[in-house]
Amino acid sequence: MNSLDDPKVQAVLDRLHRAARGDLKFFLRNLPLVARMLLGRESPPPAEQARLFKDVYIPISRLQGRFLYLVARSLRARQMVEFGSSFGVSTLYAAAAARDEGGRVIGSELEPGKQGAATAHLAEAGLSSFAEIRLGDARETLRDVEAPIDLLLLDGWKEMYLPMLQMLAPKLRPGAVVLADNIKTFRRSLAPYLEYVQSGRNQFVSETLPLADGFEYSVRLG
Repeated sequence: MNSLDDPKVQAVLDRLHRAARGDLKFFLRNLPLVARMLLGRESPPPAEQARLFKDVYIPISRLQGRFLYLVARSLRARQMVEFGSSFGVSTLYAAAAARDEGGRVIGSELEPGKQGAATAHLAEAGLSSFAEIRLGDARETLRDVEAPIDLLLLDGWKEMYLPMLQMLAPKLRPGAVVLADNIKTFRRSLAPYLEYVQSGRNQFVSETLPLADGFEYSVRLG
């Protein structure tokens, strides 16, 4: 079974990927701030970033989404966790795998409008039974996720990647995969995260894959 090719799922994904092309207008209007964030010179608090980006999709690409689906299927993932669901594009790819493997996805989103829209998109695609997007600070909403976690996707505010990984790492099963987006775009902000997963000192082996603007693929050891 391949739920990713379900016409209902594809119809929602196609529409959301098209809508995300409009993100460029936001970035152009806010170029000075975006440039400072990319250079690691300015990073507003997560709640402020959520308000600023409340209408911006900033999704993973189609190729990244299909890769996420394939990784989840290869792991036979039953428990997937997502930090930063936005409008639910990545959640849809993960939920399609969850349906095929009899598992579920637990996502998180700080901005209420996005959380509501993402939940509606899952329902439209027929995937509501396989995903839950929790509203609020992920440091609280994901704290009680039960072990074992098979797959973790990090695609929220970049300064939170490392704290989120450190919080959830004890619940990752041996062989679990962590995927982290925007590695090349946010080099400075994500330098501490990369050092953590690539150093070999923290039970991870990791490599940056040339998908979109860098997709970090990390495997939890032992």
